[in-house]
Amino acid sequence: MLKPTKILVPTDFSGYSNIALKQAVDIAEEYGAELHILHVVEMRIHTMYEYEFAGKEASPEGIKDLETTRVRIAEGKMIEFTGQIGAGKQLKVFPRVIKGDPVREILKYQKDRGIDLIVISSLGHTGLAEFFTGSVARNVLKGATCPVLLTKG
Repeated sequence: MLKPTKILVPTDFSGYSNIALKQAVDIAEEYGAELHILHVVEMRIHTMYEYEFAGKEASPEGIKDLETTRVRIAEGKMIEFTGQIGAGKQLKVFPRVIKGDPVREILKYQKDRGIDLIVISSLGHTGLAEFFTGSVARNVLKGATCPVLLTKG
């Protein structure tokens, strides 16, 4: 029987991620496991177009400013997200915001920190529940070296 000691909850801060967090908190409480919460700020090439659309010229400095802003926003959302855990919980919680490709960074985090369970929503921000499992969840499921619990909304 699996008795996790380190649980990873990747999040995009959607309602679907809230459900995954609640599941992970229950499991972490039951087994006294650490809870690692990870958000990956994805910096895709279209961010240059987003920046230009905002009326500013794309430049290395402009893109760096946009990255910094997106990370700061994500860090604020992480505080709100982890606030759902509740003050009365006796959990060790490790929130983290990083930049990169979500699937690659989630799998790297899992490997580097010896995570033994990933709890992830089967859907993300797009919420196309009726059609398919989210691509991040699907690729994490395929690439993880530990059990993955997919939650549904």
